[in-house]
Amino acid sequence: MLKDKVAVVTGGTRGIGYAIVKKYLENGAKVVLFGSKKETADKAVASLKAENNTWQVEGMYPDLTNAKEVETAIMDVKEKYGKLDILVNNAGISQSIPLYDYTPEDFSKVMDINVNAIFYAALPAAKIMKEEGGGCIINTSSMVSIIGQPGGVGYPTSKFAVNGLTISLARELGRDKIRVNAIAPGVTETDMVAALPKEVVEAISAQIPMGRAGTPDDVANAFLFLASDQASYVTGEILSVDGGARF
Repeated sequence: MLKDKVAVVTGGTRGIGYAIVKKYLENGAKVVLFGSKKETADKAVASLKAENNTWQVEGMYPDLTNAKEVETAIMDVKEKYGKLDILVNNAGISQSIPLYDYTPEDFSKVMDINVNAIFYAALPAAKIMKEEGGGCIINTSSMVSIIGQPGGVGYPTSKFAVNGLTISLARELGRDKIRVNAIAPGVTETDMVAALPKEVVEAISAQIPMGRAGTPDDVANAFLFLASDQASYVTGEILSVDGGARF
């Protein structure tokens, strides 16, 4: 489905991001995964190569809160592979800090990673894609962008912003044949969810119509669809992958 496509996946070293990278490789893409540091990026690449040494995958580790570093990394991908077809903005952090304990620094940290970093990557990527006659940007949102959450207000706020950024970019970049969409996962078996209070996860999972939490692979399948030509007329969409959960 993605034969010879070149993709960048931020937050690609574990969880949903790692599953996306693997899914893209399985479907013929060349992937550059962005990690938070060299060690985690190298470990993820080594793990993928151990599964299939013919996969074309490499790791980078720019500071996603530094616009210049992100731009340089994106341009390096273009320089090496000659193009950039797909950008997945998956990196993110979550918090469950009560409002009364929140600090401005806590809030800013979430917004820097979850929102600003998407803009920093989308800007140079869109310029490359425009020159190439099109491309695809997919952002990771969240179920809480629709329903909010009781605590950790920075996280749902950031994901509301991701949705607005996604829809607005889709409207602006459509004329350049650049599709922009987002995936809003529900409760998914990742380290981020594992860090939430157990009682919170159990209470939410018990109400999911599908009767289970999602897996990273469930979510990666949606990212595969939106990156493929099968979604050639889909843009500005916030696709929920949450087992039907509507709390």
